[in-house]
Amino acid sequence: MGTEIASKVSDADLAYYNGSGPKITTESSTLISSSPYLNHPELRSLIAQEMLRRNGADLPNTAYIPNVVKIMMELEDYPKLMQLFEEEKARLPEFKNWLEGRKLSNFTVDEVKGGEPGTLRAVIYDFLAHSGYNIDHFYQGMEIQSDFDFYLKERTHTHDIEHMITGFETDHCGEIALLAANLRATCKYFKPELAAFFLRTMCYLRAKTYMKSSLFYPESLVLEMEAEDIGAAQGRNWKYPLFLVPYRDYLDWKIVDLREELGITAAPPSGYWKYTTALSEDPRSANDDHGHAVAAE
Repeated sequence: MGTEIASKVSDADLAYYNGSGPKITTESSTLISSSPYLNHPELRSLIAQEMLRRNGADLPNTAYIPNVVKIMMELEDYPKLMQLFEEEKARLPEFKNWLEGRKLSNFTVDEVKGGEPGTLRAVIYDFLAHSGYNIDHFYQGMEIQSDFDFYLKERTHTHDIEHMITGFETDHCGEIALLAANLRATCKYFKPELAAFFLRTMCYLRAKTYMKSSLFYPESLVLEMEAEDIGAAQGRNWKYPLFLVPYRDYLDWKIVDLREELGITAAPPSGYWKYTTALSEDPRSANDDHGHAVAAE
C-alpha cells in the first residue's frame, strides 16, 4: 500500500465554501483586487514568504518587518488618520496629554545610571547595558514635527520598556504575550478604527508567527497558546495601553509600584519563557550573538 494520501476536499466542499456569486471580469493586464494591499505585488510576496518560510540561520525572524511596515504606511489614508487622532484626543485625556507632552523615552546608558535597585531607572540601565538591544530601533533619524511623528517614534521606544515592566521578556513567548496584551488593551481603550491602525503591524507579526509554528514548530505553537492567554488576561487589566505612559516621569518608581499604578497583573517570573526561543527555531540553525531569534518580533 502506498503512503500517498489523496486530497479529500471535494467539489461539493469547494462550492459550499467558495459560493456561487457572479464572476467578476476585468480588462486589466495585471492582477487587480478591491484590496490595495492585495494589489501590491511586493507586499503579497513578502507576506507569503514570511508566513510560509522556516526560521533559517540566514535571516532573523525580524527580517522584512521594515519593508512590510513601509508599504502598509504608504497605503494609509493620512487625512482620515489625522481626523481620528484629533477625535480621540478630544475623548481620551491620557492620549491627549501623552501626545502634547512629547516626552521621548529614548534613554541612554549614561542617563539611567545609578538607579536604586528595583526601580525603572535601574531596569532600563540593565537592559541597555547588557541586552545588546537598541531602544531606538525603528524610524531612526526621524525628526518629530507632529503628533503622528511623535506616536511613531515613541511607540518604538516604549516597546522594550513594556517588556521590562510586564514580565513578558524578549524571548519567543514573551513577545507573543506582549502582542496579546497590547491587542486587548488597545481595542479596549481606543475606538475600533484607530485601534486597528495602531495594531496593524502586531496583527501581521502574530499571524506570521502562528502560521510558521503550525507548519514547522508544533511545540512552540502549543506554548504560544499559553502565552496568548496570559498576555490577554494582563492586557485587559491595564489602566490604558502602556505606550501612553510618560516613562520619564516614572524613572525612580519601583517596578512593583509602577505595576500597581498601571494595572499590570500576574507578571511571570524572570526567565519563565526563556526556553521557548529555541523551540521556535529551525533545529538546523543557531541563534545569533544576542539570541535575537525570537518570533515577533
